[in-house]
Amino acid sequence: MEAQAQGLLETEPLQGRDEDTVARADLSSMLSEEEREELKAELVQLEDEITTLRQVLSAKERHLVEIKQKLGMNLMNELKQNFSRSWHDVQTTTAYKKTHETLSHAGQKATAAFSNVGTAISKKFGDMRRK
Repeated sequence: MEAQAQGLLETEPLQGRDEDTVARADLSSMLSEEEREELKAELVQLEDEITTLRQVLSAKERHLVEIKQKLGMNLMNELKQNFSRSWHDVQTTTAYKKTHETLSHAGQKATAAFSNVGTAISKKFGDMRRK
């Protein structure tokens, strides 16, 4: 008999799903019929409110699209505006200004150096022609 009883008892720990089942079973058995009915009514009310909120959100999203269409705003225009705004934000950062200044200065120096090299080459060719 003891061996039979041990076979009925589980020796493994409860798994997460089993714990949830036990907790629900315990809670539902502790509720009175009146409490049960109140919770069911509250559940229905919450579901109705969620449905209403979804409908309101959907209507507002449609209205938003209509307004954007009237203003001539479409996805491409929004992307252009966002890109322009972002590019402007980048250009106003200190890092961008310093980099731009450094590269401009380096460009001026490179231009001057190429000009000097060009002048020197032209002078050499001129000297070679005279000889």
